[in-house]
Formats: sequence, C-alpha cells, structure tokens
Amino acid sequence: MNKKKTLLIGAALLLGAYTPAHAEILVGFVTGLSGPVSSIGVPNAKGLAAGQAHVGEIDGEKVRVIQLDDGSDPAASTRNARKLVEQEKVDFLIGTSGAPQTLAMATAAIEMKVPMVAVSPIAPVPAGEGGPWVVQTPQPTPLLVQGIVDHMKSRNVKSVAFIGFSDAFGDLMYNSLLQSAEKADIKVIANERYARSDNSVTAQVLRAVSLRPDAIMLGGTGTPGALPVIALSERGYKGPLYGNHGMISADFLRLAGKSAEGIICPTGPVTAGEQLPESNPIRKVVLAFRAAYEKANGEAPADAFSPYAFDGWLVFMDAAKRAKATGATPGTPAFRNALREALFTTKDVVGAHGIYTYAPADRHGVDTRARILVQIENGKYKLLP
Repeated sequence: MNKKKTLLIGAALLLGAYTPAHAEILVGFVTGLSGPVSSIGVPNAKGLAAGQAHVGEIDGEKVRVIQLDDGSDPAASTRNARKLVEQEKVDFLIGTSGAPQTLAMATAAIEMKVPMVAVSPIAPVPAGEGGPWVVQTPQPTPLLVQGIVDHMKSRNVKSVAFIGFSDAFGDLMYNSLLQSAEKADIKVIANERYARSDNSVTAQVLRAVSLRPDAIMLGGTGTPGALPVIALSERGYKGPLYGNHGMISADFLRLAGKSAEGIICPTGPVTAGEQLPESNPIRKVVLAFRAAYEKANGEAPADAFSPYAFDGWLVFMDAAKRAKATGATPGTPAFRNALREALFTTKDVVGAHGIYTYAPADRHGVDTRARILVQIENGKYKLLP
C-alpha cells in the first residue's frame, strides 16, 4: 500500500471517529412521588419502568427517560414540563399523577408544541397550533361511569348521591354521572365534595345519607378515596356503593379495609386479566405487563395505575418508531411534529387497559373493550359478569 493511500485511509478513519452519533430520543416523565397523589404517582413510575423493561429500544437504540417528581403540585407539574422541554430538550412528555396536575402539564405541552401522553384522566384541552398535541391512556370517565349506571339500572336504582373530590377529577366523575344517570332515569340527589388533603368527611357523608339515596357513588381516588368509605361504614350505611377506577390499588384496600367490602368499581381489563378469554389480545399484554413489572420492580403489580403508564409507553414507542422512519432528527421541532402526527395516527396498539386507536378528534382512543366491572370481596377484585 503506497504512502498516499495510507494517508487517505487514515484521514477517513479519523473523520469517522468524529462523526456525530445518532441523536437519541429523549422522553420527559413527570409523576407524583411525594404528596397526596403519591399513591398514584409511585405506581405510575413503576409502570413506566415496566414499559422500559418490556421494550426499551428502537432499531437497536435505547430511548432515554428523564424523570421528575412534581410532589402532587400542579404548579410543579408545569415547571417540570418546562424544564424538561426548555433545558433537557426532550422530544416527548409522559405524565402525571392526578387530574389537576396532568391538566397543568398538558397545557404547558401544548404551548411548547411537544406531544404528550397523559396517564391520568383530563378534561378537554385546547388543540393548540396546527392541531392537538395530547392523548391519554386512562379510559374516558363517561365510558367508565356508563358501566356503573348500567349496573345501577339493573338493580332498579332510582336515586344516587355523589361524594367526591373538590377538584377536576371530582368534576369529571360528577358530570359523567349526571350525563349517564339522566338517560337512565336515575336522579342524582346529592353532590358532596371534599379536598384530597381533608382528614374528615363526616359532614358530607351525613348530608348524603340523610337524603336516603338508593345508592352512593364515590368520586375519590387512592388513599384519600378511602375516607368516605370508612365514614359510611362507621355510620352503618348498607346500600349499594359504587367506586371508580382510582380505587383499584393496594393502598386503597389497605386503608379502607373491611369498609370496602362490596364496592363495585369500573376498571380496565388488566385488573382481571387472567379471567379474560385466550382469544382476547389484551390478555396476552396483561401477562407481559406483569412479567415486565416484576422484572423492573422486583414485585408483582397490585394496582391499576401502573398499567396506564405502561400503556402510555407502548403508545409512545409505537409513534416514535414511525416518526423515526420519516428521517427527522430527534431533538428538533421536525421530529416533534413527526411524533405528533404519528401519535394521532396510532392504530390498534394493544395495551393492558385497552386497544388504542387515536385520531385528531379522539384523544381517548379506546372503546368498551377497555371497561370491566369488579366487586371488592375479601380484599380482592372479583370480575362481575
């Protein structure tokens, strides 16, 4: 080999050594690891870890996640979202625990033009410039509440009292109940609210029970959701008691104890995955989720919050793979736009809570396959027909 050729090869090798590596895809994840919503936020974090354990690469390249704790504070949710986008330059956002916190984060995401998967239910948000930016994995509240109202109607319930949070989640639950109950000729005769940080709901419970409703529906989640359950039991309430998907957690069962016996809750298929028929594609993903959760966290899942984050990760990874195929470079507005377009053309992504197909006019992406009813019996969730 002559000297000139050797120099040319050496130069080429040297240039190769300085060729920049492929830009990595960055995800910003916000959750409530502390504060009153941590009973949801900690499982959310474990669910995302399970998602990464299940599928962590695209075309052989790892996707990097930056996680921040918002302390269950909506203002911190906004600050964290801004920090992740403006300082860390993330391409995508996932979060957070609690409806008010998630709404705050989603609002910031839309303003900064960053696509996001919400892992808590949120009220409708403005589309933003060029179209929508945010989808959610939790089933729409009306879909879940419709299951409750259908069950009430089958038991000939004519009146129902509501006791729930005095925040965006409570509003979602109450408004969904009003909407479905009216069509079923069921009268909503009480609307009692309490803050997540309250230590007592005695007054609210007494007012609701004094109206002698045929049933009571609860609009609280996690550990604060156990307060009215305990208070109702202490006052000898024996009527039908309906909960919600936010009561599917080991923390709720532990705190509510025997007071929770008999509560009927709507939830996703993941809660009773083994009882689904073999032909149901969700069953396979539920089993995969549980295996990945144990691998990532060293314990079995015991809640319905972690699968929302797991499903959010699956939805993101599906969109990211298709966005990457466009040739756009991660870390650029072009890649964020490609991610957004991919997100809203998601089709039949099977998760643990449902099968997701998003469109600009549908940020929920699920149908009745994402809902089952369970009843709490002996500290466990039993599938209802």
